[in-house]
Amino acid sequence: MSELKPLLIEIGTEELPPKALDELAAAFARGICDGLEKRGIAINAENAKTYNSPRRLAVLIPAVAETQPDQAIERRGPAVNAGLDANGQPTKALLGFASSCGVAVEQLEKLETDKGAWFVHRAQQKGKPTADLIQEIVADALKSLSIPKPMRWGDHDYAFVRPMHWLVILHGDRVIDAEIFGIKSGRETHGHRFHHPQPVAIGNANNYVDALRAAKVLADPTERRARVRAEVDRCGTGLGSPRLRDELLYEITNLVEWPAAIACMFDREFLAVPGEALIQTMQTNQKFVPVFDTDGKLTKHFIGVANIESKDPAEIRKGYERVIRPRFADAKFFYDEDLKTPLAAQQEALKSVVYQQQLGSVWDKCIRVAELARVIANRLREAGLGVDAALATRAASLSKCDLLTRMVGEFPELQGTMGRYYASANGENAEVAQALDEFYRPRFAGDQIAAGNIGRVLAIAERLDTLAGIFAVGQKPSGNKDPFALRRAGLGLARTLIEGEFDLDLEALLREAVELLPAIPVKPGKTPAVIDTKATLTDELHEFILERLRGYYAEQGLRNDQFDAVRAVDPETLIDFDRRLRAVAEFSALPEAQALAAANKRIGNILRQAGDVGGSVDAALLDAGAETDLHAAIAAAATDMRPLLEQRHYVAVLRRLATLREPVDRFFDNVMVMADDAARRDNRLALLASLRRMFLQIADISLLQHG
Repeated sequence: MSELKPLLIEIGTEELPPKALDELAAAFARGICDGLEKRGIAINAENAKTYNSPRRLAVLIPAVAETQPDQAIERRGPAVNAGLDANGQPTKALLGFASSCGVAVEQLEKLETDKGAWFVHRAQQKGKPTADLIQEIVADALKSLSIPKPMRWGDHDYAFVRPMHWLVILHGDRVIDAEIFGIKSGRETHGHRFHHPQPVAIGNANNYVDALRAAKVLADPTERRARVRAEVDRCGTGLGSPRLRDELLYEITNLVEWPAAIACMFDREFLAVPGEALIQTMQTNQKFVPVFDTDGKLTKHFIGVANIESKDPAEIRKGYERVIRPRFADAKFFYDEDLKTPLAAQQEALKSVVYQQQLGSVWDKCIRVAELARVIANRLREAGLGVDAALATRAASLSKCDLLTRMVGEFPELQGTMGRYYASANGENAEVAQALDEFYRPRFAGDQIAAGNIGRVLAIAERLDTLAGIFAVGQKPSGNKDPFALRRAGLGLARTLIEGEFDLDLEALLREAVELLPAIPVKPGKTPAVIDTKATLTDELHEFILERLRGYYAEQGLRNDQFDAVRAVDPETLIDFDRRLRAVAEFSALPEAQALAAANKRIGNILRQAGDVGGSVDAALLDAGAETDLHAAIAAAATDMRPLLEQRHYVAVLRRLATLREPVDRFFDNVMVMADDAARRDNRLALLASLRRMFLQIADISLLQHG
């Protein structure tokens, strides 16, 4: 076996896009490892290290063989009956095959298969040196990277994410010759653009990280992130609590090679602007870290992370403060101007904003959502939750007004947030104002649902209308395409109903939403993309929402078969679905579960084969012993279950049903269901049907999988 040495490959470029940097580096490293393994070269892929910085992608594999192993080659030629003529002499086909292999016919072997015999040529091919294969491997790895908009530079035909400037390929301490995008490989990398502008020679692949660190470049992104966080914490000491979100941390890390934090401040007058607008500007536009006080309020301090240890940090501070000031001034102007117009005054303008061509204006949508909110609030009031329908409809009518404000026009991410501020400033009810912000929740995976009941009602109504409308015009998601984020809307609707404990009939809500839609015109001669009937549309929406729940529950450790067992009985509300599913999950862990699931499956098969099974059980036809015992056990269980079912104590119901295992097992061991006597046979089928119906009051446990 050839000697194993560390392999370093580094691609040096102009500044790479920070949000894509980690993914690009990881994909490049995978491509190199896959390319080596594909060619049979022995490597220690498990301990390969991915490195990157704004100007480089690199991979260091600690052990890579110097050569491929020798390759066993087997080429199949013509079949024996085609390679030899009637006299047993080689045909032209066989002679041509031997010639192409560079051997005489006599040197060929025969391969016996179940489909006949074939001539084959077997040989050992000496493995190629790894150095001879590296250029192709690197080129393939770069070609396989997902780059939406590759750049070209100079007068070349090359295209890559950014122009390339250097290439390092070291196997141990030896440079491997290669040329990529017109750049020849060597051992010279480049350190920090300002701290160490001179080239850096890498003596050995294992010295890569230390050599760059000495040149003021932290090539390890994990080390760089740790330094960014430590620098931010250092600057925040005495100022407050810096809030460095992970997303911002990763982005800052990929913008710097040698991070150095600078504490800055802005004019206190800007704190009169809603903090979310200032934070949005700092984090999204400038990549600055906001600082909060002990009460969680935004302070006038912020932290910038520079890519240089300046001899005069005050100058960098001035630059950061200078660049943030006009952005904050704009935000203050927008806010002050917006406050001059009551939020409700924007309603008229919503009539001229198209929501969707076939579904009308944004105001038309608000009207539909307001009616749905009224219906939902009244049903909740009837259920004793005390939700005010008037407040719900008021919130719905104002829900889109902030879209026309200057602030949201500049910062679309502040939809809802600004609605809350403006509604509060206009003296709207506090619950209404809060709902204008909360109804967008959950905004992303892991986000909480709205906290207030008005916000929850509005969140449900908004998503019902969106789902019904977009499905109705034929724009439902397909494959990976979901331009209207309907999957997220469906899950948000379901989560709000479940986590908000709104025990509402989902199908009835969907029917309401579908009924409120305008007539969808169909172009002459066109087959409508719209569902044929409103009932069919409702069914499709119901199915779509339930499918969103499958992943939601899977993340909580609940199995698909448990989900399907509950889905089979089609509970009316998602709260009921949730309680049944959790009860089934608990039942699945019982020792009796497997036997009862198998028995239910057996009963289901028997009843299907028997066809229509009706009537009640005639006790006079029951034989003493197992048959009578099961009938008595079912009757006793039914009596015990009745109050539990009324109170939806499904766990208790299933635990009670678990006690039927013994009489069920005895019944199948001792009783012939399909007896010759028709009356007894029908009576036994009726007994099994009653048992099956008892379980189906909770779920179809025959669908549970075990083992």
